[in-house]
Amino acid sequence: MIRFLKTLLFITGFCSLSFTTTQNDACNMRNNAFKADEEVRMKVFYSTLGMYIGAGEAVFTSTLERFNGKPVYHLEGVGKTYSAFDNFFKVRDKYESYVDTSNLLPYKFVRNVDEGGYKKYNNVTFNQAANTAISTNGVFKVTDCIQDVVSMVYYARNIDFDKYKVNDKIPFDMFLDDEVYHLYIRYMGKEKIKTRYGRFNAIKIKPLLIKGTIFEGGEKMTAWLSDDPNHLLLRVESPIAVGSIKVDMMSYKNLRHKLTSFIGLR
Repeated sequence: MIRFLKTLLFITGFCSLSFTTTQNDACNMRNNAFKADEEVRMKVFYSTLGMYIGAGEAVFTSTLERFNGKPVYHLEGVGKTYSAFDNFFKVRDKYESYVDTSNLLPYKFVRNVDEGGYKKYNNVTFNQAANTAISTNGVFKVTDCIQDVVSMVYYARNIDFDKYKVNDKIPFDMFLDDEVYHLYIRYMGKEKIKTRYGRFNAIKIKPLLIKGTIFEGGEKMTAWLSDDPNHLLLRVESPIAVGSIKVDMMSYKNLRHKLTSFIGLR
């Protein structure tokens, strides 16, 4: 199935060839990259014969709220296909995460998806101290400082990539579909990139993907983040089972920092 929103969330959202991120880093990430009321829109393009057509979009938002008396960022990722693409494969997805403002660890994760007639709802509450996740389907043991698919996007934006060398891996653990996945993002260095929005100085990364029905496992996907304090997701490219996809940032509101990585229009 074409789960393009999940793909966006996996990518950002991670060592030299031995891991270089410490447990303290993973458990105590400070937010310096985004603020409440940020909104970012991404457009998904699909290609089978070398020409990309618009297939859908995803919108990421953050708001400041309270959860069980604690201040949290309520993070949302909403994805849908365009009406013209619905006849091929209709997607209506919504992912939510409530994360601690002090360390970006999640308290709650909600997944509500409809993808080509496949529907799934899962509501997960995390107990980080007890290393458990209570989902719609039961209680599961998780690793220390576990992330969900949405919280990981914003956690990754706060990584200091200047600490790493090209080919370093930055690991993280993620809980999804009632399983713990041990994943990483490989840092590939910096370069200039031209997107549908414009030209940017960018940070290049390759995420380790979980093998599925559309995406092969491994590091075949490439993503670029803005080379400025926002670490905004600018572009994603990946082959899929039939054709390929490209995802570009098309608009933003209320960034925490000026987008200094922007070089100019195309």
